[in-house]
Amino acid sequence: MATKPTAHVDYPREILASVVVFLVALPLCMGIAIASGAPPAAGLVTGIVGGLLVGLIAGSPLQVSGPAAGLAVIVFDLVQRYGLATLGAIVFLGGVIQLVAGWRKLGRWFQAVPPSVIYGMLAGIGVLIFASQFHVMIDDKPKGTGLKNLLTIPGALMKAVTPDASLPHEEAAAIGLLTIVLIAIWNGPVAKNFSRLRMVPGALVAVMTATIVANVLKLPIAHVAIPQSLVGSLTFVNLAALKKLLDPSLLGSAAALAIIASAETLLCATAVDRMHDGPRTDYDRELMAQGLGNVVCGLVGGLPMTGVIVRSSANVEAGAKTRWSAVAHGFWMLMLVAAAPFVLRMIPVASLAALLVFTGYKLVKQDVKELRKAGKSEVAIFLATIAGIVALDLLKGVAIGLGLAVLKIVWIFTHLRIDVRHEGEDTVIRLDGSATFLRLPELNAVLAAIPEQRTVHMDFDELDHIDQASLQAISAWEKQYVTRGGHVSLEWEGLEMLAKIRHRRNVEAGASTRPPAARVIESE
Repeated sequence: MATKPTAHVDYPREILASVVVFLVALPLCMGIAIASGAPPAAGLVTGIVGGLLVGLIAGSPLQVSGPAAGLAVIVFDLVQRYGLATLGAIVFLGGVIQLVAGWRKLGRWFQAVPPSVIYGMLAGIGVLIFASQFHVMIDDKPKGTGLKNLLTIPGALMKAVTPDASLPHEEAAAIGLLTIVLIAIWNGPVAKNFSRLRMVPGALVAVMTATIVANVLKLPIAHVAIPQSLVGSLTFVNLAALKKLLDPSLLGSAAALAIIASAETLLCATAVDRMHDGPRTDYDRELMAQGLGNVVCGLVGGLPMTGVIVRSSANVEAGAKTRWSAVAHGFWMLMLVAAAPFVLRMIPVASLAALLVFTGYKLVKQDVKELRKAGKSEVAIFLATIAGIVALDLLKGVAIGLGLAVLKIVWIFTHLRIDVRHEGEDTVIRLDGSATFLRLPELNAVLAAIPEQRTVHMDFDELDHIDQASLQAISAWEKQYVTRGGHVSLEWEGLEMLAKIRHRRNVEAGASTRPPAARVIESE
């Protein structure tokens, strides 16, 4: 039996791509950890596990995993309520749920989320990240809920421009502003006019510059706290924390974390598949890989991980063709943390927070052109999801969006507009919406009320759906109406293919009947 030849790996290209991804991931791992209320080491260890473990077994070879900004809001709330040890237990259980879901082949079901809810979730998360990290960017603390953080931004602005020797918010704000300006310039004019510099991440340039400025000027602002030993700074899960998982509220938190992380990962994988022509994603394998990664992260005190579009797109754009780029980026991160932690301690917290403020702003700027094309209802679901996330919390906001999407589907399949217009000796009947058995009594009543011995034209051009019960009702009415001396013109063009498909299925099932659209369209 012939064996399949091993695909050639261009290791120099993979290594170059891994360095680019490492430079993108490094500041984000620490910034997301700070936004999550966890030590920066927790974000770094998640990035390392996402590369060395998940990258090796992932079902999406070019996707890069690590701590996600989209989960920062949930994680921050969990840390405040339960502490880091219990967070590890929740992440561990969430990983187990993902493993089981992947084993049960549930990967593709996580894609069954309407785009309006997805865009609304991302934009709502963007608002929450922007609002909370705005306060961190001036060396202040978030105010609690997303709405409070948003409403207190004017006060934070006043602190940023008001000199105070005891609380040097203005120095931190200046470093944050410098970071944002540099990212915008690097990603804009520099990237457009100097194509060779596109591979250098704007976030890295901005954070490095801000770090140099803050240290040269010896500004009295907060810096990243990295201990000499990475292992010594982690909060490992203990038996007491695992026993707390018997609490139903923690079970719910773990399930919610698993669902959101899985949806974000698999949606990211779908987006990555569109960026390259290599192997497609194995969704169930990817889900199991993420589950295993979260089990490990939970046990060692890391943050929950997902596939991350920023790192993944950088990986593809850098020329990666295999999973070895994602694996190697985890190795570079481990080497830096092990060999030179003093470098990380020089980074200002305000600069990392500014990076997340910029990230939150970009998340808010969702492209909703396609939603507008789909109708006002999709835009309304999008806005309602954002409002629910900001005013309540992430889970309630997403639930509101999903609930409205389900109501829209129910409305679509129960909405039928029947327009009857008499023009001389002719009667025109137009059906708009979905003709199903739920509206059959109304349809029968309208047809029964048509005066006899007229020429009736039925227009189905605006009809979105019709079921067999409605087809049979119209067909039966037509025969009776023609028998009594009337004339009927049925415009079946829009339904002809549907009728033929139904007929083919009936024939395959053993039924022998002609499809209505196969009859003579006009009968007298």
